[in-house]
Formats: sequence, C-alpha cells, structure tokens
Amino acid sequence: MLLILIVVVFGILGFVISRKLKNKFKKYSQTALEANLSGKEIAELMLADHGIHNVAVNCVEGKLTDHYNPQNKTVNLSPDVYYGRNAAATAVAAHECGHAVQHARSYAWLGLRSAMVPIQNISGKILNFVLIASLFGGLALFNLPWEMVGVIVVGSYGVITLFTLVTLPVEFDASRRALAWVKERNIVTPSEYEMSKDSLKWAAMTYVVAAMASLTTLAYYAMIFFGGRD
Repeated sequence: MLLILIVVVFGILGFVISRKLKNKFKKYSQTALEANLSGKEIAELMLADHGIHNVAVNCVEGKLTDHYNPQNKTVNLSPDVYYGRNAAATAVAAHECGHAVQHARSYAWLGLRSAMVPIQNISGKILNFVLIASLFGGLALFNLPWEMVGVIVVGSYGVITLFTLVTLPVEFDASRRALAWVKERNIVTPSEYEMSKDSLKWAAMTYVVAAMASLTTLAYYAMIFFGGRD
C-alpha cells in the first residue's frame, strides 16, 4: 500500500508539473520575440558563438520532444521550437544547445551521465525481471534467499536513482548556460528573458520530481528488504 501511495502522490505531482510546463510554454509562445529569430536560428547562432561547427540542428516530430543527442551530435527541436519565434522557443533551443556546449567542453557531469546510460538500462531490465518474477513466484525456482533478492532490487534501483540525481546538475547547468548566453547576446528583452527563465524553471522541476520519486521509492525498497519484514 505504501508503494502504491508513493506512485500515486508522485504521479499526481508529476502530472501537475507537466501541465504547468505545457501551460507556461503555450503562454510564452503567444508573445513574438522582438529579435524575430526562430528556434533553429537561435540554436545555430549559439553553437557558432561557442565555436561548435560539427553539431546539426534538426526538427523532430512531437511536442516538447526537444533533446541533444551526444552520439550523433545533433540538437533535435520539436516543430513548435524549431520554427517558433518567441521566448519559450528561445529558452528550449538555447537549453538544448547548452548540452552541446557541455559536450564540447567535456563537462564532467554530462560525461558521467552518458557513461551511466547502458548501466541504467541494464539495471532497469534486471529490476523489471525480478519484480515480475516475484509476482508469479518465479524467484522460488532459483531458490534465491530474501536477502539476495533485496540486494538485486535495491542495487538496481540504486543505479536508476543515481542516474536521476546525476541528471539534475546536467539540466541545471544547461539552463544556466542558455540563459547567460541569450542575455549577453541580447537575444531577448528583459521581459522576454524572464519568460525564458520561467520556462526553464518549470522544465527543471520535472527532473526534480523524478529524482524525488526515485529516492523515495529506493528508500521504500531498502526498508522492505533490510528494515525488517514485519
């Protein structure tokens, strides 16, 4: 019941934050950028200003699907951001370029996060297998003691939790770089700057909630397996 409560509470919190982010993006998308630059143009300008010429700026389908891919060195922007000429599009485009700058500058936290991706994926698969097998009594076939199951579950979820925590400084730093650049380059007016800053603040909150949910769930599993079965 406690696990269900954790899922419900953070599910609701995540929904509220996500809804707030979408509303903010919609609101700030309705105000035209005085500089009249599209997200694509802003991304290309920021990359050029940082001496980065080997990163492509692409348009990808979906809403808020924007991301930087360090594998093929591409800044991928959703149509609303790629073609948008407003404070919201400016914030997102510059933020994703912030990740490209991190990559070019060998930002330690980004390097750690990238290195953890395959480990995190494997941990997720192991965790899903153990939890599903335990529901159907499959673990009994392997004669695994309770303590061993606990080590596997807590260890796997610990990796996932660490990944969400490492993501925080990566995202915060990308936003810091983005906001500093748009301000110094006079891409936005003071009022547009505040809109961009607010947009990135709510985007960051989604990662904060994910990290809090992961930490709470990890504590729950640790309590179940190592805090006494009663």
